[in-house]
Amino acid sequence: MANHHAHNHDSEHRVIAEPQTKAIWRTFIILSALTALEFLIAFTLHHGFLKTSIFVLMTIVKAFYIVGEFMHLKHEVKSLIWAIILPCIFVVWLLLALLMEGGFIFIAR
Repeated sequence: MANHHAHNHDSEHRVIAEPQTKAIWRTFIILSALTALEFLIAFTLHHGFLKTSIFVLMTIVKAFYIVGEFMHLKHEVKSLIWAIILPCIFVVWLLLALLMEGGFIFIAR
């Protein structure tokens, strides 16, 4: 009988986690500001390498922020983070190399 009473007592005093409202609003504001900045750049800068580079960089920053916040990657161990980031860096490098090399075919002819 004593165990039954102790079990009920433990289940009555569970701690409920506080809502993460501040973190959600902070994430919303940061992503909204980055998106607003993208719109500003889209309508003010002329098309070219600088504009494209800024968009690619901002997209990568937003992607890492979204993955860190919503997929909780920023709370993981550093080795897991690097195991995900390094292949992504190499894929981006590969794409850039292929695009640059592909452009030289048209120049050489």
